Amino acid sequence: MTTITSPELRQTSLLDLLPEPGTVVPAVRRLGAAAVSGPLELPTSRDTGLGQPIRFVDHFAGIGGFHLALDSLGAQCVFATERDRFARTTYLNNFGPRCPDMFAAGHFAHDIADVDPADVPVHDIVTAGFPCQPFSFAGRQRGLDDERGVMFYQLARLIMHTRPRAFIFENVAGLRFHNHGTTFAAIRETMTTQLGYSFRTAVLRACDYGLPQLRPRLFMVGFRDPSIPFTFPEPTPLGFTLSDLFGGHCDRELAYTLLASGFNKHVGQKFNFDAYLVDSREHRLTAREAATLQGFPDDFLLPAIRARALAQIGNAVAVPVATAVARQVITALHTHDTCQEAHS
Repeated sequence: MTTITSPELRQTSLLDLLPEPGTVVPAVRRLGAAAVSGPLELPTSRDTGLGQPIRFVDHFAGIGGFHLALDSLGAQCVFATERDRFARTTYLNNFGPRCPDMFAAGHFAHDIADVDPADVPVHDIVTAGFPCQPFSFAGRQRGLDDERGVMFYQLARLIMHTRPRAFIFENVAGLRFHNHGTTFAAIRETMTTQLGYSFRTAVLRACDYGLPQLRPRLFMVGFRDPSIPFTFPEPTPLGFTLSDLFGGHCDRELAYTLLASGFNKHVGQKFNFDAYLVDSREHRLTAREAATLQGFPDDFLLPAIRARALAQIGNAVAVPVATAVARQVITALHTHDTCQEAHS
């Protein structure tokens, strides 16, 4: 067992507030004034071993943006969670044929709060786009006081027990400033002092990784061995333009950030993200065009209902950005393993 002793804190550790699996979580869970006391006992890690394929767990999977990213790098998904029934259908339709063993084993859980850590296979990396609406400028910014924000507690619970070698989290950039920064500080404190991981962050834009969409998102990366060096990926040029996508001259160079709601506004209206002027006429973004703006391949199966498809795509991680970050993480792990092997 590894012991990590936490310093005196002015707020309660998120891990101290974790309910047991299956417990009904209240809608409001505030950080109190109590101090953390005593060391936190962490289980011994379970590694896949040198020479084995990278294995990952896809929490809050949505429709599988992280899954596509890591799969393209040769990694194997061994477990996933997603609550939304429509997103689950899209995920299963696309990844059922790719990893039938995972689904046959019942490793596609509905609610992360019900997951027993013992049921999660050994894995190297955990990815998570934990619910962003509580932290979004487009939402009400309730953060960890929102029932969806409480899901971070459950993520921390599983990481505490499964001890993956690395994590990749993605959320809205506004997470850094929610509640004057205390929400983000609590998340950082949980991952570092409480769980012993390194913690590096960067706001990355989709338009800096090949996609003509703004979409600034906060990426958080950490390693169980805090000595592993890591740098975020360098930007890459745009792979296509909006005019290429729409097949006519578009008056914008970059698309608005795709959202999960608020469709069917017109050009010039506040929070419009799906209407553009193309050849001087208003063009309504199709679901397939939206998927392309997020880096999903043309053969990715989408819901037939446009509003449902746009909601799922708007909640997804931009695949090329996730791929670039995951490539850096996997490279860092491989480099570390090679050095360790050379010195053994």
